Amino acid sequence: MPKIKEERMEELPKLENTLVYTEFDDDNPAPKGRWNSEIFDKDLPIVLELACGKGEYSIGLAEIEPEKNYVGLDIKGNRMWVGATEALEKGLDNVRYLRCFIDHLDQFFGEDEVDEAWIVFSDPYLKKERKRLTHPKFLKHYRKVMKPGSVIHLKTDSDVLYEYTKEIIKQEQLELVDDEPNVHQNRPGDPKLSILTYYEQMHLEKGKTIKYLAFKI
Repeated sequence: MPKIKEERMEELPKLENTLVYTEFDDDNPAPKGRWNSEIFDKDLPIVLELACGKGEYSIGLAEIEPEKNYVGLDIKGNRMWVGATEALEKGLDNVRYLRCFIDHLDQFFGEDEVDEAWIVFSDPYLKKERKRLTHPKFLKHYRKVMKPGSVIHLKTDSDVLYEYTKEIIKQEQLELVDDEPNVHQNRPGDPKLSILTYYEQMHLEKGKTIKYLAFKI
């Protein structure tokens, strides 16, 4: 492991806005049911950034909507460290980061504890459909912790993931809230959709079209 990555992984659990669990016990209980009452210490809607990477979207959204609490989730702590330290530098008290696997959501969030979720430039897994974050397997996990009628947002450069998700929305008989096949051409002034991640900037430089879907779970 490169030295800088090792240093970040050691520092990550010490950051005051980051939660890293190796196990749950009386001294280190699971956070489920405690996000607003203890971890944020303010009762606001909870929004997840799933597979958050460097956390650019949770930070951008938190700046736009301070009336919501944001939690970025990822298993890759080296990347998460970047977002967590930036959020601290910006003094954002409505952002937290949680190192965990997404299919373990119900270990960390209680029933109906989550109000909204974003999936931003996640791996489309072209040959492994079941690993896509909009696969029905993952929708089952989201339903365990999200309020009925909560909105999930997908932003992607992948035509495959975009078309696949539209098919899943139909298959699961979900309500499609928004469908934008070309974000930067048609919604240039949208404050939320204009937030750029590291990967999005790379995709735009390559001339790729950014797509967006929103649907209710």
